[in-house]
Amino acid sequence: MREKGIEFIKLLDRAANIDHEYVVKYDEDTDEKHGSLPYARSIQDHIHSSLIVLDKPPGPTSHEVVAWIKKMFNLEKAGHGGTLELSP
Repeated sequence: MREKGIEFIKLLDRAANIDHEYVVKYDEDTDEKHGSLPYARSIQDHIHSSLIVLDKPPGPTSHEVVAWIKKMFNLEKAGHGGTLELSP
């Protein structure tokens, strides 16, 4: 799984037009019972245990946006982790 993880990171780098060299300090695989790579997860897994990072425009409240997300994905539970306001 380690090789797949490094390939996933390189895929993200290419998408962002970034060129990095990585050094592997420990050559260990992670047991799949502790998680999986994003592209190996089902859509249901993504919906059930994922974060949505959102740059909320002025206007709707955070609670309104959470309500929209719950409706869009037919969720019983959703919440927000807070908001950061930029000073003028």
